[in-house]
Amino acid sequence: MAEKKRRGEDDGDERLNDDATVDGVADDDVADDAADADEPVSRGGTATRKRAHAEPAEGRKTRKDTERIGLFARIARFFREVVAELRKVIWPTRKELLTYTAVVVTFVAVMLAIVAVLDYGFAKAVLWVFGNPS
Repeated sequence: MAEKKRRGEDDGDERLNDDATVDGVADDDVADDAADADEPVSRGGTATRKRAHAEPAEGRKTRKDTERIGLFARIARFFREVVAELRKVIWPTRKELLTYTAVVVTFVAVMLAIVAVLDYGFAKAVLWVFGNPS
């Protein structure tokens, strides 16, 4: 049987440098084009395009220009958004809920036992160091 080639080994059978060319353009050409452009480059080295400028403020109506939303309308919108978010929640099944509850109760019981033992031990140590007042 022939041995499988490992990545990085070269036995003379080279592929067509798929990594080096994309649509007939070499990586070096793409890097030169990005370096020559007047676009800002972030620290990560990726070029960003200029954003489209927003419309002038005269043509847009903002909420400040129109009437303010009332208190009850804001409260109603809040509850609508809460209901919309609660619909997105993946609720646990009854079995999962019981499992999660058992895990939490067990963890709390173990931590309670550890704290109780430490409290008892420190109390005995303090009484031993400072003496028993009775």
